[in-house]
Formats: sequence, C-alpha cells, structure tokens
Amino acid sequence: MSTSRVLDFINGFRNSIAYLTSIIITIYVVLGLAAVTLEINTLPGVLDFLDFDQPDTARTLLSTLMAGMISLLVFSFSTVMSVLTQAGSNFSNKLVFGIMTEKRHQQVLGHYLGTILYLLILLLVPTIGDTPDTWRSLAVYLGAAMVINSLAMFVFFIHGTSQSVQINAITQGLLVSTQLSLDKLRKKQASDEYRHRPDGCQPVTGYPVYSRDSGYIQGVNFSALARIARHHEIAIHLGFTFGDFVVKKFPILDIEADAAPGDVLVDRILACLEYVEGESTRDHYVNGLTQLMEVAIKALSPGINDPGTARLCIHQMTELLSQRLTLTPPNMLVDDDGRCLISWHEESFESLMFRVFDPILHYGGQDLSICLSLLKAFKTMSNFAKDDDHRVIQAHTDRVIQHMADHFTAPLEVAFIEARLTRGLHRLHINVRLPERSASS
Repeated sequence: MSTSRVLDFINGFRNSIAYLTSIIITIYVVLGLAAVTLEINTLPGVLDFLDFDQPDTARTLLSTLMAGMISLLVFSFSTVMSVLTQAGSNFSNKLVFGIMTEKRHQQVLGHYLGTILYLLILLLVPTIGDTPDTWRSLAVYLGAAMVINSLAMFVFFIHGTSQSVQINAITQGLLVSTQLSLDKLRKKQASDEYRHRPDGCQPVTGYPVYSRDSGYIQGVNFSALARIARHHEIAIHLGFTFGDFVVKKFPILDIEADAAPGDVLVDRILACLEYVEGESTRDHYVNGLTQLMEVAIKALSPGINDPGTARLCIHQMTELLSQRLTLTPPNMLVDDDGRCLISWHEESFESLMFRVFDPILHYGGQDLSICLSLLKAFKTMSNFAKDDDHRVIQAHTDRVIQHMADHFTAPLEVAFIEARLTRGLHRLHINVRLPERSASS
C-alpha cells in the first residue's frame, strides 16, 4: 500500500464518526478488563459494607443495567435519526451528515457503547467465590454510575440534537464554520509566502500527474508540498479548484521540472492532497456558501414553501460575501526569491455571485420578498466592492430589477417596489423607477 493511500485511510478514519467513538470505547474496555483481571485485596476495611451478600444480586443488577442501556441506545438513536431525516427532507441531506459527525454526538455514542461493553465484560467473567469481593463489588457500582452518566447524557443529547436541527442553528453553524475558513484565507493573504497573480503561474515544461483516487479535494498540505518543491527545485501547478470532485486517472496537477519525476516523488506529492468525504465548510469557504444556497432553494420548493428560511440564508450569504470582498485570495506560494513553488486556481467573485444567487432567483423569482432581499444583499455588498467586483454586483442588480419589472406589474406592486429601489446605503446606479418590461416577457 502506497504512502498516499495510508495517509488517506488515516485522514478518513480521523474525520469519521468512529474515531472519537473508538477512543472512548477503548477506555471503557480497559476499565472492564482491569475490573475482572486484577485481584486487589488491600482495600480499606471501611469499604466492606459495599460487598454484596447474595451471590446472584450482582449479576441481576448487571443484567438489568445492561438491558436498560440497550433500550436507551435504541430509543435515543431511533429518535435522533427520525429528527435528522425530517431535517434532511426540509433543508439538505448534506447537513445531516455534518450533524452526525459532530464531536458531541460521537462522545455520546462512545459512552453508550462503552458502558454496554463494560457491563458485558463483568457479566461474561464469573466472580471467584460465592459472592463478589470488595474490588469486584466496586466494579459493579462503577457500572451503575456509568449508566447514570449515560442517562444524564441522554437528556443533553436529545436537547442538543433538537436544537441543532433548528434552521437558525443550522444557518448560524454554516456561517461560523465558513467564517473560520475565511479567516484561514485572511492569514494566508497576510503572509509573504502567499501571493496573488491575476494570470496565475503557468508551467513552462509540465509533466502531468494523474489522480489515483476519486473524491473531493478540499485542500493540500502547503508546507509539505513547498518543502518538496524547494528540495527538488520544481514547481507544482494544481489543475483543480479546491472543493472539486476528481475521478481516478485524471490529470490533476503538472510538475514543472527539467526531467520527468519518478514514482517516489509523485507518491510524496499525492500524499499532500487532502481528500474529504462530502463537503467541508471549515476547509473551503465556497462549500459554506453553496450549502446555504441549497438550503434556500430547498425552502423555496413547493413542498416546503418557506421563504423566511430563504431570506435568512440570503442574509448569511451577504455577510460571508461581504467578507470575501475584502480579501484577495492568493493563488500561488513562492520562495524567498519570489520563485513560484505552488500555484492553484481560486474561484473568482463573479463565479461565486452567479453560483449562489442565480439558483435563488430562478426558484424564488415569483416571490417579491425574495427579489427585494436579493436587491438589499447587492446594495450591502456594493459598499465593500472594488471596481471589478462592483461591476459584477451592478450587473446582478440590474438583472433582479429587470426581473421585478417583468413579473410584478400591478400598480400596487410597482409602487411598493419603487419605494424601496434606492433605499439604504449603497454604491449602485439604480433609477427611482422600474424599467420598461423586456420584449421577451
């Protein structure tokens, strides 16, 4: 197995729901093995009152605790899956995967399964003698304490899960995680190693490298990749945009070098690629924007018909895109002499605007409140935009205004719209009257 495949497996396991769960389960199993294998006869005599007098009392208690834990596990997670299924049908299935992989849910699952395994170990290994000694009795009481801890976690688990599927919590979570991704981008921009070149960094003599796995590439290990480029005096040009889905045996990068790279070098470079199952908003801010857009258009579907949720998503996207306008995302990493080591593609603001707002206008264009929310969003973003980005925002603004002129023609609607066309602080060129209807309408 190659190094890249080993690293991909490790990263995949660490990002899965089984990682933290497995660690917690291991702790419980170790406690259970310690309880049945160790023989400690030097415990203080004051603890003798904890000994079980009857031989079957401990096993009966453990059996009851075991049955209760299994019932609790089945009930809690069947309830959670029902809630998450409803959330997935109302918002987006991508959000369900993100909720289930949260660390707090992994912790609860680990404590539940760990407690069951601990009790099972005590049941499988018989006690020495007619009644359990003090050490084994303490182990039984510890099992009871674990069950009580699981009951307390059950209450907080149900409460947290019910809160996590509220639309305000979902959009706020997407906003926070996407802001963290933008903060990483802001730190790169402030670094001297990262630069932005409008035309990118094109290879002079490029040797293509083909992918060996399929999946979403959310990022790369820039530090490791830069060390490789410096050591071998090469330049690495990534041929994909972060967040893209790539298939096997597809050319994903070019190596600018005097001679063709060997298999060892290619393996080291491919090992720096970070594959993630699904779309990570913490690693790539575009995923947060697109997920907010998907929640918005799902809310605008006839089966749900919730324009309020769509407007909330538009507000969150406005906040994120306003922050994006203040950044110039770097697309190359250079050495101390300014030589290009790594280059990659960054999605332009024009592409982002069309990607996140065009579907909302398409599916929600018949709702006046959605059109006015889009207009308000463009007004807000215009205060942060530079010349090129300002022209993009102006074009989308003109499109929304023309759309309203074509579809809302009643005198009451026209008066309502025109009263709000120029309202608010903005840097857009907007007439105080709606334009004439287009010929196609």
